Order: sequence, then C-alpha cells, then structure tokens
Amino acid sequence: MFAAFIACEKKQDSTNTGNNNTTPKSGDTIKIGEYGSLTGEKATFGQSTKKGIELAQEEINKAGGLLGKQVEIIVEDTRGLPQESTTVVQKLIDKDKVIAVLGEVASTNSLAGGAVCQEKQVPMITPSSTNADVTKIGDQIFRVCFVDDFQGEVMAKFAANTLKVKKIAILRDNGSDYSKGLSNFFEQTFKKLGGEIIAIESFQDKDSDFSAQLTKLKGLKPEALYVPGYYTQAGQIAQQARKNGITVPIMGGDGWDSQTLFDIGKDALNGCYISNHYTIEDPDPDVQKFITSFKAKFGETPDALAALAYDAAKIMFDSIKRAGSTDKKAIRDAIAQTKDFKGVTGVITIGANRDAVKSAVILEIQDGKYKFKESVKPDNAPVASTETAPATTPEIKAVAIK
Repeated sequence: MFAAFIACEKKQDSTNTGNNNTTPKSGDTIKIGEYGSLTGEKATFGQSTKKGIELAQEEINKAGGLLGKQVEIIVEDTRGLPQESTTVVQKLIDKDKVIAVLGEVASTNSLAGGAVCQEKQVPMITPSSTNADVTKIGDQIFRVCFVDDFQGEVMAKFAANTLKVKKIAILRDNGSDYSKGLSNFFEQTFKKLGGEIIAIESFQDKDSDFSAQLTKLKGLKPEALYVPGYYTQAGQIAQQARKNGITVPIMGGDGWDSQTLFDIGKDALNGCYISNHYTIEDPDPDVQKFITSFKAKFGETPDALAALAYDAAKIMFDSIKRAGSTDKKAIRDAIAQTKDFKGVTGVITIGANRDAVKSAVILEIQDGKYKFKESVKPDNAPVASTETAPATTPEIKAVAIK
C-alpha cells in the first residue's frame, strides 16, 4: 500500500509540472504554483497563460535554473470558479509547498486565490487581473498588468478624442468584478470629458441571448457601445448587435483577447476596438524574439494573456534571483523592488500599491485581426526604447510605436 501511495504521488507530480519528461527528486527544484482556468468558459485565458509561463520556465531552466536548481511549475485548474481557486491555492501552498504563486486571469478568481496567499504569507503575481481591488488584498499580492481605472480611462479618452462620439451606451456583466470595475472607470472619465452615458444595461455570465438589451439600446441611438466583458459574450453581443441593425463601433477591454472571439463574432467584429497590453506589430527585438519562440514551441501566435504570463514568470524568476533565497519574505520584498523591468508587454515598474506602472495599446479589429491604432501611457510610466517622444494630453500621453 505504501509503495502504491508513493507511485500515485509521483504520477500526480509529473502531470502538474508542464512539459517536464521526468519528475525531479523532492528538494532538487524550486517549486512555484500556478492556478488558472484550463477548462470552463474562460479556458483560453488559462491555456494561453500556462503556455506563456511554460516558455519562461523552459528558458530559465535551459540557462541553468535558479539558485543552482531547476524551476518546477505545479499547475492547478480552477475551472474558472472562485471557490475552486480558493481550494487549489490552498493545495499548492499546504501540500505542494510552493514558495510563490502565479495566477489567476479573471479578477474574481484572483480575489479568491489571493486571499489564501495573503493569509498564508506567500507572494503571488497575477499576470492579468486588472480589477483595482485585487492588489488591495494585502502586501503579498502583485500584478504585471495595468489596472482597470487606467484601462477604462484610456478607452474613454479614445472614444471622446479619437472616435469623437458624445453618447455611449454600456452593456456589462453584473456578475463580474472585472466588467463592473471597467464600466465604472470608463463612465467616470467619459462624463468628465463632456460625454453622456445614455444607458447601462446588464447581463450575467451564462447569458447567450442579448436581444432584449440590444433592442432597448438601439432605440436610444447611441453613437457607440462599450462592452467590458469576456470574449464569449463579446463575440455573441457583436453578432447580435449587427443583426439588430446596430452599426456603431463597439468597444471592449483586454478580456476580449482570444481567438475564440473571432470564431464567435466573425465579420461582426469589424470596426470594433479594444484596449490591450501589447501588439504583435511592435518591432522591438525582444517582443519579436518572444513571438518567434512561442510560435516555434506551440505553433500559434501569442495573445496578450500569454505575453503577460511570460512577463509575470520572468519577474518572479528575477525576484528569486535577486533575493538570493527561497525565503518567501525575501522574494516578496524583491518583487516589490522591481523597477524598469523590460518585458514584452512594456517596461514594468511595481508601484507603491504593488500595481504595474506601464502602457496600454488601442487595437482595431479588421478581418479577424488586431490592428495597432495607438499606444497610451500614464504620466509616470517609463518610456520604452520603441516609443517616440509623447504628445501630451492633460492626464494621459499618447505615443506611437515605431
């Protein structure tokens, strides 16, 4: 029975460590946990994130690992559920004895898993949870993405200053912290710019029929729609809006970024815009090297979720190296001291509130592809080598990628 138990344990470990062919002996590796939505409605988010982390892990291990040891990533599936996020993070910390955690993507899930990390004093970096409340959990929680107040502000200014629209309707997911937060920040900024939010309609995560909300909004004659949600509903809303005769631009956030969006929305997405973290059109050599390596390993172009995950893992590895130790407090302090880290999603500095200070890009959707429109950065963001001198607006600077 004891031998069978050990065999089961070894089998379980080998399935949780990415693409490793063999399972290193206990104590021979530096264990880092990863939790994400590998199945469920947001599965493409978790799968992209996992691939980005795997690539970073492969690179660090080929370079000799950290502190004389190989990096072992132990992956757990949240199925896109907050309660599952709580359970798997407890397992990663208590059973697997990880020294740090990467994840999640959806802010609601990061709030759940992050609470466990904070309680147990284990540092966590979320690659892409943008809701402002995530890092407010406590001093163990960090992020490498921009925050929704900035993202909402960016898109509101784009709508007012670039699209020149005055009346916008919002259709949001009332069950999502991400969607509600992004909606609120967009609304606040757009009103400050003299715009009018003529209606706010809502839906729930499992909804697939939006005809009632869209019929109501069409009657109000908005000049644009703002849909701060995730790719499944965004694609369906775009399709149903166009069939309903709504031809105005539809705008969204980084939650739209998935190939599944195009599979669902198809041509209805033409003329839509999203705020996002990076563009594959960026000519920076490091960005292009990442894209080439990712394509070689996985046979596909990395989306923003993969790029953010790659940066999150790289910052985690760099912090452990700078800490010179697997001590959790030392690692936490090193993450907090991250400054001017050149990632593929921009130059990243961790601010006083453990949020990343960095740029955003606006992308236009045309014929199933994202086309770079403009790049926007906050006043205190570092300027990457690929950016020109900024043209200033009162609060946000817009800069062009060469």
